[in-house]
Amino acid sequence: MAPNDGWAYTEQVAPGCAGRSVLAHLVASYRHSSAEEWGARLQRGEIEIDGVRADPQALLRRGQTLVWHRPPWDEPEVPLHYEVLHEDEAILALVKPSGLPTMPAGGFLNHTLLSLVRASYPEASPLHRLGRHTSGLVLFARTKESASLISRAWRNREVKKQYRALGSGVAANDSFEIDALIGHVPHHKLGMIHAFAADGRPSHTVAQVLERRSDCTLFSVGIATGRPHQIRIHLAFAGHPLVGDPVYGAGGVPKESPGLPGDGGFLLHAQSLRFVHPIAETEVTVEAPPPVALLTRAEASARI
Repeated sequence: MAPNDGWAYTEQVAPGCAGRSVLAHLVASYRHSSAEEWGARLQRGEIEIDGVRADPQALLRRGQTLVWHRPPWDEPEVPLHYEVLHEDEAILALVKPSGLPTMPAGGFLNHTLLSLVRASYPEASPLHRLGRHTSGLVLFARTKESASLISRAWRNREVKKQYRALGSGVAANDSFEIDALIGHVPHHKLGMIHAFAADGRPSHTVAQVLERRSDCTLFSVGIATGRPHQIRIHLAFAGHPLVGDPVYGAGGVPKESPGLPGDGGFLLHAQSLRFVHPIAETEVTVEAPPPVALLTRAEASARI
């Protein structure tokens, strides 16, 4: 597949970053690349400050505009498809496969659900996002009015979301609630990531056992809040990290040598959404059937 068209990553220099050299700022703020890699980009003229090629040792000033003109690159191969579950003049309800990013980030620009959807629905905008390796439902708005109304409902916690997840260990209780705070904690490569933090933001999850297996538990999970990686963090906090999760361990904090939050290996699926339609004002429920590994034995037998 041909390279994409490249991208301009733009940042306005915050007060706390003023006084740093350009190179020191890039290395400290964007740890996905080494000092040598940022230095090479500066030498090639890819970095600008207020529209002028940046000097690596120039000191930044508050309010300046820093831009990295990233050249075209070959994006990682991912599933480039989605399924439409519901479509009308106001909204789209789609099923995203595991492995496909919802939005551009990191090494992904064209290989995203947003890019695929806008090829057919150029007016559509996602109302929320799923992690790259979370499969299932993503809701898009097709008009500004519907986006505004559903976004307000989301803020008011009127949109009901249900997930399926495979957690490690055998759960003792049939259901339980988790209210662990979620905030930022250090990460060896990214600087900071979301995890359980005593000074974090309030978060609420309800987990219900669907099936106990020999060394793991299949959960149905509802979330009232929508913090980043909330289900992964909260089930880990409760003693049931997702099977194969490369980042979160017991207590809802990063493992001793954690991978990246965007790495896969776990099973998490956004199964259902219930909300009031922004135009018809009637309740809508959409459901995305879980993958086989997240079915109970009875459900798997019925599907055959």
